[in-house]
Amino acid sequence: MADKLNIKEFLDKDEQKDLLRFLTAGSVDDGKSTLIGRLLFDSKKIYEDQLDALERDSKRMGNAGEHIDYALLLDGLKAEREQGITIDVAYRYFSTNNRKFIIADTPGHEQYTRNMITGGSTANLAIILVDARTGVITQTRRHTYLVSLLGIKHVVLAVNKMDLIHFDEKRFNDIVTEYKNFITPLGISDVTCIPLSALDGDNVVEKSDRTPWYTGQALLDYLETVPIDQDRNFSDFRYPVQYVLRPNLDFRGFSGKIASGIVRKGDEIIALPSGKKSRIKSIVTYDGELEYAFPPQCITITLEDEIDVSRGEMLVHPDNLPMIDRNFEAMLVWMDEEDMDTNKQFFIKQTTNVTRARIDKIKYKVNINTMEQSPSEKLVLNEIGKVVITTGKEIFFDSYEKNKHTGAFILIDPITNNTSAVGMIINRVDAKDMSIEESFATLDLPQLGIGQEHYNAIIKICKELERQGIPVKCITEKK
Repeated sequence: MADKLNIKEFLDKDEQKDLLRFLTAGSVDDGKSTLIGRLLFDSKKIYEDQLDALERDSKRMGNAGEHIDYALLLDGLKAEREQGITIDVAYRYFSTNNRKFIIADTPGHEQYTRNMITGGSTANLAIILVDARTGVITQTRRHTYLVSLLGIKHVVLAVNKMDLIHFDEKRFNDIVTEYKNFITPLGISDVTCIPLSALDGDNVVEKSDRTPWYTGQALLDYLETVPIDQDRNFSDFRYPVQYVLRPNLDFRGFSGKIASGIVRKGDEIIALPSGKKSRIKSIVTYDGELEYAFPPQCITITLEDEIDVSRGEMLVHPDNLPMIDRNFEAMLVWMDEEDMDTNKQFFIKQTTNVTRARIDKIKYKVNINTMEQSPSEKLVLNEIGKVVITTGKEIFFDSYEKNKHTGAFILIDPITNNTSAVGMIINRVDAKDMSIEESFATLDLPQLGIGQEHYNAIIKICKELERQGIPVKCITEKK
């Protein structure tokens, strides 16, 4: 009986652990895969049969010396093992007594930028590895820029291979100073620098005696304790409706995942785009009703009034609205083998909303190695640029910096169904930034049959909209 209680206590405690998603990034041979392999090995998260296979594979790959090749735990593709590089994103799950982890081991090559963006899209934290011998190099800057683009708030600068420079404190401090000078303009506030040797395990799971001058935590200790509770947006309630649940005649609820904010029973809400208001009647889950809910909970909401809401629409608080527009500017990462065609229409998927979209203008392309901005007519695979996008209908969004879930989107090729690009919304666009006349809302008053009694009022509204920067074109004469 006591054993059953102990097992139940263990399972309950395990279920309550929070989850940290993190990625590793760095140049080729900086030791990303080796570091993760060492983390799993030293934290005793490898089964005996995995360890036997690892030792066997290490000898087969020519590492018959004293060291196991921990990178083989992650480099699973044949091409990766043959070339000694990471190509695809490798995900590994493990847990400690304090926290659960999902690791994304991302490739370092520039040609696999889209793979790194994919791996980092859900990460809370990034480990940027640098070789202690070479310090901060072009790839370090590129990966840090991509991390800032993805809105990752916590960065660990892991200065690896310290054993090869005899754990030189001055060299470590010089690298840290150079990196912090570079990262300051990117707006990443939480940066932690750790000297380590992934091969020997120094400062990976336990503090090393070979760095007595380092007073910080070992890497695993830091990962277990870094606070991520406040990384989510709890102030702006956004509830994209995924499904209308109608199991019987007496129940009609709106199911979905809370993107941000907190909702309570009895709260007043407004449905977008209809603008109809109601109040939360109940918050239903599989385990029963709740008094309140928060991200990333999946719930079903019922309302006191019968209002028409369907998939792709959004419930929000009336005093805290998202931006509602057809035009916005965004940072775009091109993911398709086929080059961008600005004459093509795409499908845009943002939250649960899907509509048509086109790329109106490329403001500039970013050289991700130097951060220089240059004009461009198109983007090709792995390139990043700032663009202006027009959608077929109004969508409801926040800036990506403020709200990742409502500020992110993907563009889908309607012919191949490939994901052509991923984007991070910056802001809505003023009329003066639009380059295509079709992007303006058009009111043809004669064609609409607007009478004289309403004519002046509509002209006045159009002028007010233009003054506020909302694109509108008013035709007043017959063609």
